[in-house]
Amino acid sequence: MTRTVVATTPIEGQKPGTSGLRKKTPVFMQPHYLENFVQSIFNATGGAEGKTYVLGGDGRYFNDRAAQVILRMAAANGAKKVIVGVNALLSTPAASNLIRKRKTDGGIIMSASHNPGGPTEDFGVKFNSDNGGPAPEGITDKIFAETRSLSEYVICESHDLDLSAPGMTTLYGMEIEVVDPVVDYHLMMEEIFDFEAIRTLFASGFTLRFDAMHAVTGPYAKAILEGSLGAPEGSVVNAVPSPDFGGGHPDPNPIWAKPLMDLMFSGDAPDFGAASDGDGDRNMIVGRNAYVTPSDSLAVLAANATLVPGYKGGLKGVARSMPTSRALDRVAEALGIGCYETPTGWKFFGNLLDAGRATLCGEESAGTGSDHVREKDGLWAVLFWLNVLAVRQQSVAEIMADHWAKYGRNYYSRHDFEAVDSDAAHGLMQALRTRLPNLPGREVEGMTIEAADEFAYDDPVDGSRSEGQGIRILFKCGGRIVFRLSGTGTEGATLRVYLEKVETNAAALQDNPQNALSGIAAAADSLAEIRARTGRNAPDVIT
Repeated sequence: MTRTVVATTPIEGQKPGTSGLRKKTPVFMQPHYLENFVQSIFNATGGAEGKTYVLGGDGRYFNDRAAQVILRMAAANGAKKVIVGVNALLSTPAASNLIRKRKTDGGIIMSASHNPGGPTEDFGVKFNSDNGGPAPEGITDKIFAETRSLSEYVICESHDLDLSAPGMTTLYGMEIEVVDPVVDYHLMMEEIFDFEAIRTLFASGFTLRFDAMHAVTGPYAKAILEGSLGAPEGSVVNAVPSPDFGGGHPDPNPIWAKPLMDLMFSGDAPDFGAASDGDGDRNMIVGRNAYVTPSDSLAVLAANATLVPGYKGGLKGVARSMPTSRALDRVAEALGIGCYETPTGWKFFGNLLDAGRATLCGEESAGTGSDHVREKDGLWAVLFWLNVLAVRQQSVAEIMADHWAKYGRNYYSRHDFEAVDSDAAHGLMQALRTRLPNLPGREVEGMTIEAADEFAYDDPVDGSRSEGQGIRILFKCGGRIVFRLSGTGTEGATLRVYLEKVETNAAALQDNPQNALSGIAAAADSLAEIRARTGRNAPDVIT
């Protein structure tokens, strides 16, 4: 076993996005590519000497090979210890919990979240700081700077380590602890939720379908929902993690989780349906004949938080990403607590959570979480809903109807135009940007524009400023359009268009959000010239 210094040169394009570096798997498998990025993480964070890390991933293709490389590099860089999940598996929220519980110096997570996996699909690596959350921009900027000047990396020459079962081993003086990826997360959930109330709910005949989408949450859901809470065997489906997610797209939304949606809107629907994504940090909530948008889900959880033991003392505050609907704002106002609007990217919630300014937070892209970890958490959101259902003894549809009657309804939808030509997408945004000063007062589709800007965020904790976070168009009627280019794809550009309309008259509420938002959608196309500039007549995904 030897430590080798390998000469290398900078590789273009290794700039971390909102959730680390994501590329096509063959890109990561190129000589030096993974090694360069991992060495840049160590260099940018003060070196690995004497430090302890958590390592794990969602099990996608190349996860096992990348883990062996990262372990050998950590040892060569002088790390004291690495805690790694069995077979290098860890859901993202479970990794965040381990970082926090073991008080490590951070963690490396191998995942491309909800993106497809496989030999020709997506892979990703991100660094989480010692608070358990994604590295803030100050650190990711340093990592990127290192990738642009790197001249060497160090690695141990060694046979593959056995990660198939819990246990201890060493590599070049570094301790490696292989842990059951589920145990610590399971214990944390028992501390937050009323498991006895949920067991009673299932014992009463309550039925559930949880689609793990062949991703990392499967073992967690089987152990907790079926094993600990007593959901009938078979309630959790697609529970075995697969390197290509069963050939599917592990994104929990009505398009990619269509079999679940079909079941929940059929005569054979169970009482409750849910799904999680590739690395376990996103969720979809569905009742019988009732789809709950992520924005509405966040608002409902905030409104009912005191029904859950872990939040019975009330919420310190709440936070949402700017594109998320303002349904949460209405709940916060009623509760008399602060509501923060941040850029997209979970890392922006970290300071608010650490400072005790927020307890619950969420993004419209199926991400919800709280101060229990510093990542969004899919299974946590499902357990939260089950706890609320157990206490209120109502259906999902009834809870939503009550919520809208009390707070009003924020009709909301996201239209995704995927793999758009990058130049066309950036041209569309720039054209909008130049027109912003002249938009207030203009009438579009019968609605008057009240304000138009490009969102910038001043962090109330550390004073940092993040600009260029999305273009907002606000109408006097309470409607809103947001335009953003996503940072989670690996080819072309994804144009995300967020549509929102508020209805406070309970007698005027309707079931179909797309019908309610038709005027807002037409205004979005007119203002941004989407068809003309992208050549797309319709979005690829509507959620």
